[in-house]
This record gives sequence, C-alpha cells and structure tokens, in this order.
Amino acid sequence: MIEASHISKEVATSAGTLRILDDVNLKVDDGEALAIVGPSGSGKSTLLGILAGLDLPSAGQVRINSEDITAMDEEGRAAMRARYVGFVFQSFQLLPSLTALENVALPLELRGDAHALETARRFLERVGLDARWHHYPRQLSGGEQQRVALARAFASQPKILFADEPTGNLDTVTGETINNLLFQLNREAGTTLILVTHERVLASRCHRRVELQAGRLVHSEAAMPVNS
Repeated sequence: MIEASHISKEVATSAGTLRILDDVNLKVDDGEALAIVGPSGSGKSTLLGILAGLDLPSAGQVRINSEDITAMDEEGRAAMRARYVGFVFQSFQLLPSLTALENVALPLELRGDAHALETARRFLERVGLDARWHHYPRQLSGGEQQRVALARAFASQPKILFADEPTGNLDTVTGETINNLLFQLNREAGTTLILVTHERVLASRCHRRVELQAGRLVHSEAAMPVNS
C-alpha cells in the first residue's frame, strides 16, 4: 500500500513562494490501478514524483509498504525504488548508446540478475519486439521505443508501476496499442499502477481516478475498467 499524508510542495520563485501541492492525502491499495487527472499545472507530475520517491515534499509523509520514504536519504530512496518501483515516462528515457535488449537488461544487471539477458528477451517478445532487440532507439519508432520502455519496466517485476503520460508523444492508434499492453501486463503481474494522464478514456480504464486542481485533490471516484 502507498499512503500519502498531508503532502505539500512549495518552491521559491522570483515572484515569491509557489505552492504546487496543498495538503494532499491519498491511499493506493496493492494491485489497484489509479489515474491522477487534472489540468496542466495542477501538480500531477509533482505528486507522482513524490509518491515514487524521486522528489521530497515540503511537508507531509509518504509510506510505501509501511516504510516512510520521506524520512530516507537519496540512497535509501534509490534502494527502495530498486526493490519496489518501475517507471514509464512520456519521453521513453532509453539510453541511446544501448540496443533495445541492453536497455531492458541494464536494470536487471545492476541488481545482479544472472539471467538478465534471457529475461529481457522474454519481455521484448511479450511486447512484440523480439525481432527488434538488436536495434538502437534511433532505429525504432516512437511506439516501438515506448514498448521497449514497457518491457524494461515490467522485466524488473515491480510491485508498483508509475506512468507519466505514457502515450503523450504517440499517435492515437499507437497510443491505444501501448495502453492495451500497459493494462494487460499490469493485470497479469498484479502490479499496482499509478498513472498521470490527460486522457479521460485512459483514466476510465483504471479502478479509480483522482483529480487535482491548483495542487489540491478535489475529486475521487471509482471508474469501471475496460477489459483488454
């Protein structure tokens, strides 16, 4: 379970203090798919980063599996992410000097997995890229790069997957393919999914969606996930 209590985030600007998040409280159950929605500038990505331990709040507390990650130093949060967390970003975040296979295998190798390459090949096959594993990111389309990113995220078998606008840079048809893969892999692995999206249809596929406006959580409702 992820539990965020009284999360606020402030940054100093030339015009004064800017409050990005304002007393946000949120619980996410194991295996739940949660969508965070809201207009641009509402604090969605900032909240995602704090929940994942990539950023620290100005006030408040985040617990993952009862561990207070806001009390950890960066090394502790990095170790927590290595144990529990996977990421899918809008910008793919692939290393250009590595092939698709090497991009997927790298996180596994860093944690000492003796079967990293075998696992990476298996997950690239799952996303339909078994014939493209030797290609570099520049040789892949946007949709193919995002499929590599999905394979990389799920190959580590994370307990929690954070996705920030995972189809924001893709055309409609390719984005739908990625969405289907995201929920299919999520459902099969039983992974907790927390995603930021502007797409209401994508949000409706989650178990629940919460809405941020001007840094405050203003609405929460159950959705009816679409089977895919």
